[in-house]
Amino acid sequence: MKLCIYSACKSLVKTVIYVMQLQPDKVKRQMSVSEGKLIVHFEAVEARFLRASYSSFLDILTLATKTLEEFGLGMKF
Repeated sequence: MKLCIYSACKSLVKTVIYVMQLQPDKVKRQMSVSEGKLIVHFEAVEARFLRASYSSFLDILTLATKTLEEFGLGMKF
């Protein structure tokens, strides 16, 4: 996902990291921001955990993105 504004991407990462705490012993997520792009790497012990974690991640990312679009970048997370 490419975002034009670096601070928006950093805010999204902080929000997603805070919310994503599902079974940390079974799913590992690494997130970073580079040149306006959100980079996410997933590892899981089973495919079903990976699928559930990825699906939850996309739901949260969609919600955070829509919130930024609605209320603007001045909003604190």
